[in-house]
Formats: sequence, C-alpha cells, structure tokens
Amino acid sequence: MAIIKLSAIERRRLSAFVTCLVIAIVAWMFTTLSNPYKFTVKQVVVFKNVPQKRAFHPLQPDTVNALVQGTGWQMLMFRMNDEKKAITVDLHTLDTKNYVVLSSQLKQINAGRDMEHDIIALTPDTLFFDFSSRTVKRVPVELVQAINYQKQFAQSDNVNIKPRYVTISGPAEMINKIISWKTDTVKLNDANEDFYGRVKLQGVKEGNLSVLPKSVMVNIPIDEYTEKTIEVPVKLVNNHKYYDVKIFPQKVKVTFTTSLTNYPDLNEDDFEAVADLDLWRNNGYTVLPVKVTRSPSYSKVVKIMPQNIDFIIKK
Repeated sequence: MAIIKLSAIERRRLSAFVTCLVIAIVAWMFTTLSNPYKFTVKQVVVFKNVPQKRAFHPLQPDTVNALVQGTGWQMLMFRMNDEKKAITVDLHTLDTKNYVVLSSQLKQINAGRDMEHDIIALTPDTLFFDFSSRTVKRVPVELVQAINYQKQFAQSDNVNIKPRYVTISGPAEMINKIISWKTDTVKLNDANEDFYGRVKLQGVKEGNLSVLPKSVMVNIPIDEYTEKTIEVPVKLVNNHKYYDVKIFPQKVKVTFTTSLTNYPDLNEDDFEAVADLDLWRNNGYTVLPVKVTRSPSYSKVVKIMPQNIDFIIKK
C-alpha cells in the first residue's frame, strides 16, 4: 500500500483545512439549531377544578398532540427525552357544559408550564366528557407494607391507622367496585422498633374520582420475640354419647413464641387445646392427637408435648 508522505508545510495546511471544516460544521449546526421551528409533541392531560356535583368520564385518551414553537435545540431535547410532559386543563366550565375548548385556555396552559417555549395549538382542541350521577362512599384504608424484620423481631399487635376510613366520590359504576383504598408501600429494612408516621394514599388514576384525606397516620407495633412454655388443659370434643372418658395426661405443655411485652401476661386461659373423640369412633384411633384451636394474636405455637394423649372409655 502506498504511503503518502507530506511535507511539514502540507501537514500544516491539511490540519488548518480540517480545523476550518470542523469549525464550519459546528457553526452551521449552531446556527441551524438556533432557528425557530414548529414541531409536535405528546402531552399528558391533567385536570384541575373538577366539578364537585357532577361525575364525569373523558371520551378521549389522556394525551393530546401539542404544536410547539421553539428552537432546534429545544426540538432536539424533546426528541431525546421520551418522557411525556403534562399540561393542566381547567374543568370549571363542566358545571354547565359537557366539553372543554383547549384553545381558550392556551394562555393559562402556557403560563403554568416551566418550559421556555409556548404551545401554539392542541389536537384535539375540544375535550368531551360523559356525565353520570356522583356517589360518595366510605371505604377502609388498606395498608401496603414490605417490611424486613431484624432477627427475632416481628409485628406484635394490630396495625393502627387514623383515620381508618377515607371518603371517595365519583361515578356510581366505579365507586361500587371499590371496597378499600390502598396506601403507598411502607418499606422498612431490619425493623426492630415501632413504626409511626404519615403515609400517603395511592393517587387516583381517573380524573373523575376524588379521595379524602390524601394521607393517614400509621402505627405498626414491632417487638422482640422469645419462646414461652405453659401447661394447657386438654378439652375433649365430639363426645356425642357422653361417654365417661378419662384422658392421660390431662394437660399438655405448649411452647410458643410471643413478644417480650406480652410475655408476662400470657397464661393457660389464652389457649385452648382439644382432642377429638370422633377420631376413635370413626377411624379407630387408639391415641388422640392434640391440637391448639385458640391462641393469642401474633403468637405462634412451636410444639406441643406430648402430641398425643391416651384415653380410657367407661361404658
């Protein structure tokens, strides 16, 4: 392959040519991108001043096409950023009409944006709405949680939410399907103490729904757990013919986990252990297994000793 050898003067000339070419291209791009252009972008529609006495349902998608006046730089940034921006539409006219004309709100729409360019037109220019009677309903708050507890720690009592109910309002056909309203997720790692704080409710996805209040106070009791063993009397069930039955032993040892706060207060009255005589009558069991049918909330039975009891039936 032939190698072109350039003299020192030719290399300087070539370097100067390349430099001038690059400068010319950059200057051309800067000048071109500084010129004004009109271009179309997608805009998400959000509503304000929604009617309080009329429920509504938009008859078009939640996005519109906006014709924007801006520089080439701004157009380039829009093309590079796929995130759809939002425009706020005032619905105060829906108290008397079933449509909103966007062109009549262009001035306030542009005033509410933090962009350096203005929207010239919106397509569609008119938004139409379907109306139905508005219903009000109280539903319980449903806590969403993702809690990772530190070793030997766990929730020790019922979650306390204030207020326990929220008020939702909107179209009857939508309200009737809602049985609770969820909170944002409470996320805790290595939790080892009570959680108490304000948690936001999940936002509404439909513009014709409203939820009050927007947040609740949540208290999640968290405590350290340990094991405790107590003796619990065994209760014989399904003795339909009232046989004279003697069981041995009459008490079993129940080992369970409980919070340190509840540890001193728990006794045999908080538990119920049963043996089912139907297992002998229907299945021929010679010993009866023992089951714990009642135990305190947030306690977990670890083992029962003995697991089976002997019995004698006197006919």
